[in-house]
Amino acid sequence: MSDANGARVIFEKLAEDVRVPERATEQSAGYDIRAHLTCGPVRVHRGATRETLSVTATSTGKGAPSIALEPGDRALVPTGFRARLPDGYEAQIRMRSSLAWKRGLTVPNAPGTVDADYPDEWFVLVLNSAPHAIRIEHGERIAQVVLHRYRVARWEEGPVAISTDRAGGLGSTGKR
Repeated sequence: MSDANGARVIFEKLAEDVRVPERATEQSAGYDIRAHLTCGPVRVHRGATRETLSVTATSTGKGAPSIALEPGDRALVPTGFRARLPDGYEAQIRMRSSLAWKRGLTVPNAPGTVDADYPDEWFVLVLNSAPHAIRIEHGERIAQVVLHRYRVARWEEGPVAISTDRAGGLGSTGKR
């Protein structure tokens, strides 16, 4: 996959049925990524007990492997691929608004960052914020990734003067 500037993302399938992330329209910023539930257990962090489970996907009546997340469960959903980003890029993993709105499935660390030198399979951290169980099916569009170019800056120690009236922390722009 490459952009108008010729930047290329090297994509490696970890299973035969994995699909390359794709944009839904020409103007879409994000590339949809899909859950891949056929290559092993899914790690699930369950509730206040801090219990980490390895949940194996099971077939539903439709025949597609799926996992069920109880309210409050967090899971690392595998994508079935790894990728190498160009230097100076990061991948921001974001929720799909339809999943959050319609089903209550969110990406709690959104945007999550995948660094250019991360060598392993990509996972999507999801949270079931709904009051009922949610089923995630194999091949379902689970999140989107937006590629972001960044610059590296050097941090230097020194005094920082207050240059505006925005001191005060959270909500400091709401002063009247």
